Amino acid sequence: MNLKSLFYLHHSDRKVILSLLVFVLICLGLIVFVGSRTEETAAGKDDSLPLRPTASFPRRKQLPVYEMENGKQLFPFDPNTATADELQQLGLAPFQIRNILKYRSKGGVYRSPMDFARLYGLTRRQYRELAPYITIGDDYEPASTLPSVQHYIARKEAEKQAAHAAYEAYKARNTYKPYKEYDRDTIRYPLKLKAGEHVNLAAADTSQLKKVPGIGSGWARAIISYGRRLGGYVAVGQLLEIEGFPEEALPYFSISDPHTDKINLNTATLSQLRRHPYLNFYQARVICDYRRLKGKLTGLAQLRLSKDFPPEAIERLRPYVIF
Repeated sequence: MNLKSLFYLHHSDRKVILSLLVFVLICLGLIVFVGSRTEETAAGKDDSLPLRPTASFPRRKQLPVYEMENGKQLFPFDPNTATADELQQLGLAPFQIRNILKYRSKGGVYRSPMDFARLYGLTRRQYRELAPYITIGDDYEPASTLPSVQHYIARKEAEKQAAHAAYEAYKARNTYKPYKEYDRDTIRYPLKLKAGEHVNLAAADTSQLKKVPGIGSGWARAIISYGRRLGGYVAVGQLLEIEGFPEEALPYFSISDPHTDKINLNTATLSQLRRHPYLNFYQARVICDYRRLKGKLTGLAQLRLSKDFPPEAIERLRPYVIF
């Protein structure tokens, strides 16, 4: 076996090896390219916020750079724009720098040196050293400090004071005293009836019904609606047929000169009969069947033979029917 036969590779094997070599070269090229880009941009990404030139508007005289014994430097800085390197030169701890950058990345703004004192982990000694060097840029001052806004606020306050002065002057000149019989609006909040007083249920409207203790706008509408379905009230106890009606209000009602709208049992249709609260579907069908088989009705006594018309049902229906 010679050396040539030892290193001989099949055509398909050579293709596989060549593909692997090409893949390895591509991976190496990507690693070199990405590494160079990372080194170029590492210095520019110390701060999580983009740096931009700011027109600083310091409230105090700018102090010169002061270098301390421990290697840190004190120089004027804006906590809203200072980079991580600048904060580190001021002697702040890494976790404090991270908190500042995180606060700024979430939209936080230092509007005064006192706001910077709230930094987590900042000691009194550090704040006393840094406070003279903190300068807040004009862009981060409150919008209310703008001259135009201050002028607007002053104008509104002057208008308010002028209006108040005009009212005080009118009140001093005004001698008319309005007549007020009651201390409240008796239309929206009517005076309630006293014990022994009554409302005629047969003729009362909603405004009169609301004078009854315990009856408001809702119950007044329910009373009127049920009275229209009945055809008129003939007894105060009929109010208890309204679901949930307060029984404590019954002593304030009375019935005088009742008038009812009557149903003609010989001409009303099945649907018309069913609309009355005292007639259900089966009772209405009995009336229609009786008319069809035996002719016109002349009295309620003719319905007593039906199991659907017990004596109490006939007496309850009597004020509301004609023949």
